[in-house]
Amino acid sequence: MLEQAQKALKEYFGHQSFRPNQSELIEHVLKGDDVLAVMPTGAGKSLVYQIPAIISDGLAIVVSPLISLMKDQVSALNQAGVKAAFLNSSISPVEQAEVLEYAASGSCKLLYVAPERLDAPRFLSLCKTARLSLVAIDEAHCVSQWGQDFRPSYLRIASFIEGLPKRPPVCALTATATPEVQKDIARALELRDPFTLVSGFDRANLHFGVERPDPKAKRACLLRLVREHAGQAGIVYCSTRSAVEDVCGLLCENGFAATRYHAGLAASERHANQEDFLFDRKPIMVATNAFGMGIDKSNVSFVIHYNMPSDVESYYQEAGRAGRDGSPADCILIYNKKDVQTCQFLIDKSYEDRGGGFADTGAWSDSAGESALADADGASRAIYDRDCDRLRQMVFYCTSTDCLRSFILRYFGQTDSPYRCENCSNCSTDFEVEDVTVEAQKILSCVLRLAQRDRRAGKALIVDILRGSKAEKIRAQGYDGLTTYGIMGAVPAKRIRYVLDALIAEDYLVQTAGGYPVVEITGKGAAFLKERGSFEIKVPKRLPKEEVFVEPGRRGEARGRSSSADAELFEKLKALRFELASEAGVPAYIVFTNAALLDMCEKMPSNEEELLAVSGVGQVKAERYGRAFLDCIREHAERRSAAPPSTQRV
Repeated sequence: MLEQAQKALKEYFGHQSFRPNQSELIEHVLKGDDVLAVMPTGAGKSLVYQIPAIISDGLAIVVSPLISLMKDQVSALNQAGVKAAFLNSSISPVEQAEVLEYAASGSCKLLYVAPERLDAPRFLSLCKTARLSLVAIDEAHCVSQWGQDFRPSYLRIASFIEGLPKRPPVCALTATATPEVQKDIARALELRDPFTLVSGFDRANLHFGVERPDPKAKRACLLRLVREHAGQAGIVYCSTRSAVEDVCGLLCENGFAATRYHAGLAASERHANQEDFLFDRKPIMVATNAFGMGIDKSNVSFVIHYNMPSDVESYYQEAGRAGRDGSPADCILIYNKKDVQTCQFLIDKSYEDRGGGFADTGAWSDSAGESALADADGASRAIYDRDCDRLRQMVFYCTSTDCLRSFILRYFGQTDSPYRCENCSNCSTDFEVEDVTVEAQKILSCVLRLAQRDRRAGKALIVDILRGSKAEKIRAQGYDGLTTYGIMGAVPAKRIRYVLDALIAEDYLVQTAGGYPVVEITGKGAAFLKERGSFEIKVPKRLPKEEVFVEPGRRGEARGRSSSADAELFEKLKALRFELASEAGVPAYIVFTNAALLDMCEKMPSNEEELLAVSGVGQVKAERYGRAFLDCIREHAERRSAAPPSTQRV
């Protein structure tokens, strides 16, 4: 069976060998075992069930959360010569009946279905009469209430499988799942002694970066980043609909072909805008997190978060939509402390919607205020506490001076992560270590003095006290009588906050959860003051005014990730791909990925046999598109060889 799997891999998908872990997972599926696979985006999770479905008798059912995901994968499979179809609300009742008849005929190998349709009578009738080769659950973390994308409809899957006349092997796949979520997936789906493989969360082709501009310079920062990726496809994520409208307008006003996506738009407009993005008519998508889960667009070269997400799981999943074909790509987050307040507001609102509540103590005592959590349902409160902790971890990521990749990998339980990846903004920033012991003592003392008065304060109020603010609220509460009042009057507020955040990150201070977070001293912080320890932080050195100019669209090469491929030929192949895709009515990346085009530029195939040696070129696509690409490569080679030596590229 593995030999058949290898043959199918080359014939339909154009790859000579499986990626790490794929063959092991496929072998277990073919043996009839349940499987739980946690693999990063771009690691080839879909092949874990697609290959067994192709070479096995019967029909594979694939439970998928989004219409866009189904359409992308079915389109790609059909282009590769695999018979597949989908069943969801985007097609009419007549079309749904045709799909069910097609699946019942035995011709279809994979049927993608939305979880909401698992209990539809005609679909259940099909599943009870057809021979099912397997059931695959994509984005399996959606079944977990501890996951970041919990969908109640996923809870129907276990009972659906239990009701089948003969239980097929079950394959659950996800890219983002902490150890806690992995256990919840196996329990909720009632997997039977599953073979579990966590392949690691690292994606070496992604460059992670955090930008921390002054709030007034945030829009300018975004424009600079987009200009650096001119001519490339990318996604800009925003936290609210209004931010999407504002950012999309900003990009369009500055000459960028951008479109928008959020839940406030009519379904017809969302569909049209998504099509414009997928077909590269408008290569920049500005969207809320309502867009993107399961989007299989392989040529996304950058993902920019204009607003900070509320947890690392969401961030990594959304950032992971870049570089799906393995090509270098950028994942950049623009951090602003106001985003933290927005995230906390959304967490609080979600808690209230679940039946939790907040009781106002009436003891307003600082610029943020104070509140106490009312007694609430234990599960709801546990979820709330978890969400607040995830938000804190997200803030730590944005403010950390350590390797960003290592931070992400450790978060997901990969403890053997490298100390430095040399492919993130922190690793490429020149930091210097500063002894800030005296400043740390002053900040900790301020928090301690407040506690001695049975008072607590948020970050903003602490900074105001230390800088000696003359505000009425300071005098009204008697904070100007504290011994720490004004002792950092000459220190910029930004500097105080930087040290304060470092103290929180190192557990000398703790910030409480909730809509009105306050700062408290920990046992470690109290011991530091008593024992007069030392405290150091890393701060970025000032960059020289003469920065290296980065050509638009060449950001990756500026970091030393250049390719020896012929850039001119690559652009010709992209143009040809766009033309053929338009004729076929499919997105360009469905024809061939950017990685496949780059491999063509490297290998310069001159016949079909050599073309089949290109990664990503299978038999069906070679027969369908091969001649056009071979002619383009031949004409380019002849033109280059006829050119004077001085004009030839080296």
